[in-house]
Amino acid sequence: MMNPQILIVGAGPTGLVMAYNLARHNIPFRIIDRSDGPGQASRAMAILPRTLEFYQQFGFVDEVIDHGIKMEDVYVRVKNKIKAKVHLGSLGEGLSPFPFVLTFPQDDHERFLLEKLKNLGIEVEWKTELLSLAEHGEGVKTLLKAQQEETAYFKYICGCDGAHSTVRKQMKIEFKGEKYKQHFYVMDVEGSGEMMKNQKISISFSNEEFLICMPVRSKGTYRMIGIIPSAFGDQNDVKAENIHAFLQQTFGAQVEGINWFSTYHIHHRVASRFRQGRTFLSGDAAHIHSPAGGQGMNTGIGDAINLSWKLAAVLQHKAALSILDTYEEERLPFAELLVNTTDRAFKRMVARDKTSQFFRKHIFPPVLSFLFRFPYPRYKAFTILSQIRIKYRNSNLSSGQGTKVQSGDRLPYVEGNFEYLQSLNWQIHVYGTAAEKLKKSMQERGFSLHEFSWNPYLKKAGLQKDALYVIRPDGYIGFISSEQRIDLLHQYLNTHKILPFTNEY
Repeated sequence: MMNPQILIVGAGPTGLVMAYNLARHNIPFRIIDRSDGPGQASRAMAILPRTLEFYQQFGFVDEVIDHGIKMEDVYVRVKNKIKAKVHLGSLGEGLSPFPFVLTFPQDDHERFLLEKLKNLGIEVEWKTELLSLAEHGEGVKTLLKAQQEETAYFKYICGCDGAHSTVRKQMKIEFKGEKYKQHFYVMDVEGSGEMMKNQKISISFSNEEFLICMPVRSKGTYRMIGIIPSAFGDQNDVKAENIHAFLQQTFGAQVEGINWFSTYHIHHRVASRFRQGRTFLSGDAAHIHSPAGGQGMNTGIGDAINLSWKLAAVLQHKAALSILDTYEEERLPFAELLVNTTDRAFKRMVARDKTSQFFRKHIFPPVLSFLFRFPYPRYKAFTILSQIRIKYRNSNLSSGQGTKVQSGDRLPYVEGNFEYLQSLNWQIHVYGTAAEKLKKSMQERGFSLHEFSWNPYLKKAGLQKDALYVIRPDGYIGFISSEQRIDLLHQYLNTHKILPFTNEY
């Protein structure tokens, strides 16, 4: 692209989503990765409803769903006997257009996003490494190396380069946290047996051991995750065959072929800052945590969405420069909350002491079964798992007073309203009747205004009749006025120098 203004370092899902959103806003950039191509292993699997909502904004969610496998049920097993069953298929009915969890292997996911970028004329620069960066005047001076070294200047740097981020290290940003003492294995297998029936997720416990099993890619292929048994001695020299025999003996898993096997340690860490001057951190470069709930990759994609539209707005002079401060303001607190909550849940799952074993075998399954009979626990579980609970109420970009739904919240999903978010632009929503003065004012300023006929379900969703909602390009509410105060609306728009994007894709 001509005169690139942004350098994206790292072409995993976070970097690729960052690139796609910038491209949709016609922002010139380069995206580099030191690898020679996209990943070759399935790695992150789950795509959560909030990510699917973002992909709906991009217009390709149906293709993603067609490529993946919907997770309908979760079974909890203790010593190969089913002790609890949770139906995920309808868990978020009415809360999201996508009330389910999808599995879509990361390597396939990356190739899908690369193809979408290629359709926009964007190619990743593989085998290209960032050697150094330093702020220089009104930009950043970088030293890149492909076949030869190159000095290049950019307005901003987006570090999406993973847990060992060169960008983070160059900026000397602290990565606080620690490593779990357990040594884990992950494998993709072809197999059969009770836990591999009917495209379901199975969580199995047996004494101090546990196993997570879920379908991947095609029928009969499964992802398995567990802790390397302490009886194996040298944890760094465990072979797939050792785990194969252990799985069959302990969990009754009939493994017929192993497509991929790896062992690893898990860390939980959060960068002390997500922004330093003109440099930003996103995804695993900013936060890493346990795989509990499949939150990691989806959180990185949320980072990318949040930052990319703000960079586009600033570079196109459609928002005040201060809007970039709200990236760290909004995303860092959620990352810290996520790391803390998944850390607690994960420690309970993997601990080998007698109390934790007793909890997993005798307390967790019946309590889970009991709670999921009732609407509120199901609702609460979905909001947490799906990431639709993420709120930016304390952001400088959130203003105005709502009732149940506040500024900074994700726009509640009701029939027909999410389709307008595909514009990736600022817009006004009124659920009820919009005053003629408001319509005229927004038309003069170039903002789209959408009216929705009032019905009782809108109140149940937390929306106020006839209230004015300013919706951000990422689907969050920026401003609320219950009385359609045009003066306060103009004050909000003028304070942040907000103008609508004029180059809609």
